[in-house]
Amino acid sequence: MSQIRHALNIKREDDFAAWYQEVITAADMAEESGVRGCMVIKPWGYGIWERIQRLMDDRIKAAGVQNCYFPIFIPLRNFEREAEHVEGFAKEMAVVTHHRLISDGKGGLIPDPEAKLEEPLVVRPTSETIIGDAMARWVQSWRDLPLLTNQWANVVRWEMRTRMFLRTTEFLWQEGHTAHLDRADALSETHRALEMYRACAEEDLALPVIAGEKPENERFPGAVETWSIEAMMQDGKALQAGTSHYLGTNFAHAAGIKYQDREGTEQYCHTTSWGVSTRMIGGVIMTHGDDDGLRVPPRIAPHQVVILPMLRETPEDEALLAYCEELRAGLASQSAMGEPVRVLLDKSPGKAAGKRWDWVRKGAPVIIEVGPRDMAEGKVAQIRRDRLWNPDNGKPAFAFIAREDAIGSIGTLLTDIQQSLFDEARERRDANITRGVNSLAEVEAFFSGSAKFPGWVEVQWSKPTGAALEKVVETLKGMKLTIRNVPRDAAPANGTCVFTGEPAVERILVARAY
Repeated sequence: MSQIRHALNIKREDDFAAWYQEVITAADMAEESGVRGCMVIKPWGYGIWERIQRLMDDRIKAAGVQNCYFPIFIPLRNFEREAEHVEGFAKEMAVVTHHRLISDGKGGLIPDPEAKLEEPLVVRPTSETIIGDAMARWVQSWRDLPLLTNQWANVVRWEMRTRMFLRTTEFLWQEGHTAHLDRADALSETHRALEMYRACAEEDLALPVIAGEKPENERFPGAVETWSIEAMMQDGKALQAGTSHYLGTNFAHAAGIKYQDREGTEQYCHTTSWGVSTRMIGGVIMTHGDDDGLRVPPRIAPHQVVILPMLRETPEDEALLAYCEELRAGLASQSAMGEPVRVLLDKSPGKAAGKRWDWVRKGAPVIIEVGPRDMAEGKVAQIRRDRLWNPDNGKPAFAFIAREDAIGSIGTLLTDIQQSLFDEARERRDANITRGVNSLAEVEAFFSGSAKFPGWVEVQWSKPTGAALEKVVETLKGMKLTIRNVPRDAAPANGTCVFTGEPAVERILVARAY
């Protein structure tokens, strides 16, 4: 077995941003498309998204939500009738104004002046307004409620500073939209979606998150309440990994989403929206990646086990491939975490050692190498990606085990890897949330200190609004900090607000963020 270490060129500690980009390239996840802010998601990266989508979609449908699809083009008037909403997205909107091109006489193309649209169309940044139109048609009576819909789609938000998976002009996501009889039912759905996101992040992506309410200044445009799950990356920054919004009757009034109640009185619906996106893949990279590349939690790995036969281009290769195929079939007949084990027998050209490092960089949870000697002894050489190196000698931590033992134990092994990645990330997060910070000066000192990756602070605050909140936001902006959320399981406030000096009513998390 080759003992050459094929680490990335850049270490996390040296340049986290550059390391992140190198992981994406080395793991062959995505590449630039030639269109600013847009990316090509390659098979391994898209395979991870498909797994997230599959697991999330199962959770969505289990809640009685039905999938739909709505147009990518939305009439501008839809946004104009909801002033606060359009103000929040106006600077990010891509707009279609013409429906035909003509030659400019110089070998190029220009919009045909005769083909100007009567009304501009906005390329979907989010779908509350157009889905609101549909809901207004679909809801007539209290018997039609709750109306629970979801769509898997792409959206476009014109970003100035882009980074693959984290912030792109076009990205993939799901957006749930629901309509309800009253505030209580809508809030129940808002919190159900939030809990669904927490469970998916922690159980499927091994991504520990903190669920809580966003402050007033961080609410979705037009929302009454916005709730989020926040994850800590290895550089200590926060990533908003999913949001759920209670919209009150704001969008219902704008779109005319009304129903006749049991007494025959016309009422406006209370609506919600909630979504997660391919940004979650960026969270997986920055939470689980190491200096050798990506580490993919088994629940979302396109291939959980990769088998690498040590082929030599000799007649003996046929017997070795047959041995490996029996191994593949045996592993695939097993189950892990409620699903059949996903196994790839990699027959592509090249030396097994070289291909091993390709799969290490991709983050396949378990890699198995099989050579002629292993076959003769009925064994395999197995390595788990989350524990790649032997701490005693610095060599790859291969385990040489009987083939039948490898098959019989694979479900337990994958479950253990999933839990190990989650535990590692949770311990790191918890160790980097600092409490007992009691003044703005202490907040500033904490983040301007010597720590390269300082983490988060939990502070008490008085929940200011209006001009008082704007002052807090500007103060934090000057320190490149943001309020993340109010953890729903935080201890009760028992002191004074670090920003206003007034009695605190809750605790909030403050951090640098993506």
